[in-house]
Amino acid sequence: MLSRRGFLSAAAAASVAGGLAACAKKSGTASSGSSGGTTKQITLGFAQTGAESGWRVANTTSVKDAATDAGINLKFVDSQSKPENQIAAVRNFIAQKVDVISFSPIVTTGWEAILREAKNAKIPVILTDRSVDVSDSSLYVTLVGSDFEAEGERAGHMMEKVLQGHTGPVNLAQLEGTTGSAPAIERTKGFKKIMDSHPEWKLVITQSGNFERAKGQEVMAAFLGAHPEINALFAQNDDMGIGAIQAIEAAGKKPGTDIKIVTIDGIKDGFTAMAAGKINGICECNPLLGPQLMDTVKKVLAGQTLDKWIKTQESDFTADQAAAALPNRKY
Repeated sequence: MLSRRGFLSAAAAASVAGGLAACAKKSGTASSGSSGGTTKQITLGFAQTGAESGWRVANTTSVKDAATDAGINLKFVDSQSKPENQIAAVRNFIAQKVDVISFSPIVTTGWEAILREAKNAKIPVILTDRSVDVSDSSLYVTLVGSDFEAEGERAGHMMEKVLQGHTGPVNLAQLEGTTGSAPAIERTKGFKKIMDSHPEWKLVITQSGNFERAKGQEVMAAFLGAHPEINALFAQNDDMGIGAIQAIEAAGKKPGTDIKIVTIDGIKDGFTAMAAGKINGICECNPLLGPQLMDTVKKVLAGQTLDKWIKTQESDFTADQAAAALPNRKY
């Protein structure tokens, strides 16, 4: 199966270039404002994962607002965190003969058949935020999103910074994202690379919190019941980290002091917790992909050749930067 690292093969690039031309010819659609006569409005079918976190809500808002600004007719479906709902939505978009299909895959596997249906219908597919594992990378045009493995590595380096001056053992807990999802798999892999270079770090427990605040609280409470020695936490998104803070405080411990905390995302609630000293570091994962997605949709329909992976730009923040950065957070 193809990983993100295998996306940029020469064969894939060639097949994508041919596929783009075929898709542009099929749709008869160009971006609004192309020279010459009137063109019909672009219709984009977008199947969102759900509304499981503050990050996801911001991502949805960005997509909807950007579609309006770009004059694109958006058919939006909330898949309620169920892969079967997302597949049904994509199949419905195919039946409606939309111009382009986009979605953020809830899990990485199980997409081969429905993507082939879209390709046979000559409807180009743009992945956003998350990747898929398929045997044929020509089944989609491009991925617009973050490098999750690199985010995991960044979180590992952030933990190094947070633990500077710490003496004694580091007893780590990890709150993973949705089981089988690309960010959970790749952030775990990236963080492990850094963790493995620190023999003094011990991962005492790891479990999915499903990227949800309430679940993060529930799982962290169980962690502390079984392993009161935990003194560091890597939460793979802010919402789980915020839930964990509630569990830590309920256990009579001080988050950010008794238990050092590093998270990923960069939502306002995360920065608020960091400004209060309850989170020590956040690695940003930018959800504001809407404008980039709409630009990509127009380029696809214009027959332009695109990179197989269009990466987003992101930053890292420590607790001493939180108060100054918080007023400028857009999500």
